[in-house]
Amino acid sequence: MTEISTLHKKWSKESAYKAAYDSLKVEFQIAEQLIEARIRSGLSQEELAQKMGTSQSTIARLESGSSMPSMRTLSKFAIATNCEMQIQFKQLPKSSRSKVAE
Repeated sequence: MTEISTLHKKWSKESAYKAAYDSLKVEFQIAEQLIEARIRSGLSQEELAQKMGTSQSTIARLESGSSMPSMRTLSKFAIATNCEMQIQFKQLPKSSRSKVAE
């Protein structure tokens, strides 16, 4: 079986794949941070769901990066995992700026 990282590396050479992946970069970063926070807190998805008053499948969807969570959900997540939520905006170099997705 081929590892996903190997496939990602191969597919990243294709411009259409790279553009699609890059357009979802923020979702992937948020999902990664959610997973890391849950694991550091020592909670299973089910335990976290109980603390947040939601279902395990909702936690799985959050961690998959398939949808953008609301600020309210992120706040509940932070409280349940005993984390401080921080949001940052960093200025990009002029050469890296792109149009905001509509």
